[in-house]
Amino acid sequence: MKIISVVGARPNFMKVAPFIKAIKTYNDTLGDGTIEHLLVHTGQHYDVRMSESFFEALQIPNPDINLNIGSGSHAEQVGHTMIAFEKVCLEHKPDWVIVIGDVNATLACSVTAKKLHIKVCHIEAGLRSGDIEMPEEINRLVTDRLSDLLLIPDRLSEKNLLREGANKDSIVMVGNIMIDTLDANQDKAGALSLDGVIADNKHEACIQSISLKDDNYTVLTMHRPSNVDDPKILEEIVDFIINDIATIMPVVWTVHPRTEKQLKNFGLWDNILNCTTIQLLYPLGYHEMLRLNQGAKIMLTDSGGLQEECTVLGTRCLTMRWNTERPVTLKENGGASILVGNDVERMRHEFEVILKENTISLRPEMWDGKTAMRCVKAIVAASE
Repeated sequence: MKIISVVGARPNFMKVAPFIKAIKTYNDTLGDGTIEHLLVHTGQHYDVRMSESFFEALQIPNPDINLNIGSGSHAEQVGHTMIAFEKVCLEHKPDWVIVIGDVNATLACSVTAKKLHIKVCHIEAGLRSGDIEMPEEINRLVTDRLSDLLLIPDRLSEKNLLREGANKDSIVMVGNIMIDTLDANQDKAGALSLDGVIADNKHEACIQSISLKDDNYTVLTMHRPSNVDDPKILEEIVDFIINDIATIMPVVWTVHPRTEKQLKNFGLWDNILNCTTIQLLYPLGYHEMLRLNQGAKIMLTDSGGLQEECTVLGTRCLTMRWNTERPVTLKENGGASILVGNDVERMRHEFEVILKENTISLRPEMWDGKTAMRCVKAIVAASE
């Protein structure tokens, strides 16, 4: 059996690493190389800090094929990916195309494969935010509708798929593959020095190097248009960070290139630089970010994957979105995440509540570090 796995952006890298290892383990156990695997990187994330460093850190083999799509509008990325990936499929003739998550590469390659009558498997199927204005939601909906095999991370995802008319026989509960990577790397991340993480990744514009103590700092990541593209909203968030959080504890801010650009465009960059308790860092490698999450008192983020990590690690998470495709991570469902959108008053209230709470980690069903092998076995079973 020949399969092609597709990755396009950083969230995919953390999920494909355990999958590739599970394929090798499966083949070694059987001893006959049952699965022939090719890794295709579309190149949607083309920055070294946001792509190549993750391959090295997670020991992901170099891609067999790199499409080098690069940046562009959603239509440009999807269109260019489809054109390039069609040639790959025609040349290599896989039995399965494995797509992961909800990036543009996931949509483009699932459509391409299906039109060529190649079976499609979607790892992390069934996640829904209910917000059709999110490009990722469109990617999820289309990919799941086309997929022959839907590998889900939780029971809520199964309900979503069944409600949309998916065939129950095509749905397999496997758990969260990203937690495989988390579990495999906790010790390595935990061995890192917080001061070393700061020193190695400090933004060149930031003068200070703050010394951190576990359970006494906030980590901030932010890049979504709803938070950074409106000058009034971004100014209110920056003021909250400076005047509310940074007066109580240090704030470690890993600055996304898009966010940095908007902060400078709106005249807010110097305000941040002048705050001596804000530590600006460049986007981090996987282990460095995990180390910060392990020790953080609070995570403030608009990232989907960090909601999941915080739930397992027990780090309280203020999620700067009005909805989430990962409701299993929400506080009301036993998780660590609280939706605050870009409402600064709500952020302030929830921040004050968190300061008084003890954190409790949660592992939803099958978030046990063994998801990747279940994925491989489900694909094999669906091929028989």
